Amino acid sequence: METGLILLLGVFAVGLFIGMPVAFAMGVAALAAFVQADFPATTMFRRVAQGVSAFSLLAIPFFIFAGELMLHGGIAQRLVRFATALVGHVRGGLGVVNVLSSMLFGGISGSAVADTSALGTILIPVMKREGYRADYAVNVTVTSSIAGIVIPPSHNMILFAVAAGGGISISKLFLAGVVPGILMCLCLAVAAWLVALRHGYRAEPFPGVRAVLVAALVSIPGLFTAVIIVGGVLSGIFTVTESGAIGAIYALLVTLLVYRELTWAGFVAAVTRAAKTTGLVMILVGCATAFAYMLAFYSVPTRLAELMLTISDNPIVLLLLINVMLLVAGMVMDMAALILITTPIFLPIATQIGLDPIQFGILLMMNLGLGLCTPPVGACLFVGCAIGGVRIEKAVATIWPFYIAILVALLLTTYVPAVSLWLPGLVFG
Repeated sequence: METGLILLLGVFAVGLFIGMPVAFAMGVAALAAFVQADFPATTMFRRVAQGVSAFSLLAIPFFIFAGELMLHGGIAQRLVRFATALVGHVRGGLGVVNVLSSMLFGGISGSAVADTSALGTILIPVMKREGYRADYAVNVTVTSSIAGIVIPPSHNMILFAVAAGGGISISKLFLAGVVPGILMCLCLAVAAWLVALRHGYRAEPFPGVRAVLVAALVSIPGLFTAVIIVGGVLSGIFTVTESGAIGAIYALLVTLLVYRELTWAGFVAAVTRAAKTTGLVMILVGCATAFAYMLAFYSVPTRLAELMLTISDNPIVLLLLINVMLLVAGMVMDMAALILITTPIFLPIATQIGLDPIQFGILLMMNLGLGLCTPPVGACLFVGCAIGGVRIEKAVATIWPFYIAILVALLLTTYVPAVSLWLPGLVFG
């Protein structure tokens, strides 16, 4: 058994080292372990097929497609105008605008990378032109983008529910992410304001109440996309998959008929990127399912739980250890892969020390979301630096106030269960 576990982890590590995509590295490692354990090779492929056969996964392509439509159809620009009219008059207002825009757009698109791409393209050049340092503009954009992972709807939450083996309500997960997501954005807004004060950035003039109301009215059709998706699920009118499909149709109609900014080229780009992303996610889910099966076969979750309990049996210490391990893992691996790998390992430990699975799911989202903003494998950090024309090492050197802001929200969510569980408890009892 030890030989098989070493083979599983060794092949996976070698695959990552030589630059193999994470999904293929997991697939090859799982296949090697299946063969070493004398399982028929067909057993692995049955596991792969079983992994991608979960009905709730059908919602993911619709969520992704809706996000792409909003990216190409003018919704992001209108949300930025609304945020600018609302909070642009505070000191360093464009930084706070960036955070609020991410909270609004990310909560609709559900994708941190899409948030960074869309809002970064709009706001980073404007912030640089208004005298803001390029690294500040990039740091605010990158760190606030992870709001899309925590604030519903989020396809990563669906991956977590699948990886947890069923029994976790996606509706409760969606609601559980609202307060932590808003809390994280408030912490980031305070950090952006404090840094703006230190650098002496000016405030934008207040455009007046009428301008704020007009910008809000114009943005409402786009914001209603999230209302349809989340509201349909919470009300029980639609399943998650049906809500995703209806949300995508609504986003298409809004961008095509209301805002009239979705061109044929933009539609083709949205379809192409959504299909590509969906294919990557499904391959990843299938290979990760086989990989996680072999981890369970070699009792990795049980062994890790025993190891952690030898360090301490204090729930406060164990939760801190889980957070640290997830943060470190998020720095070196893709988020979707880590959700599928780490959930079967850490969820049993978390529930053993009394943590609600819903709360653990939000902690997982926040930890791995932070990994998207950290080197060496921070997808959002890479995209933001590319848009802003900033070297990664320069951005990382000044990003620490925003890391601290996210960690404050993470610690509050970890040790104050009501932060994530109050709203689901209020709605569902």
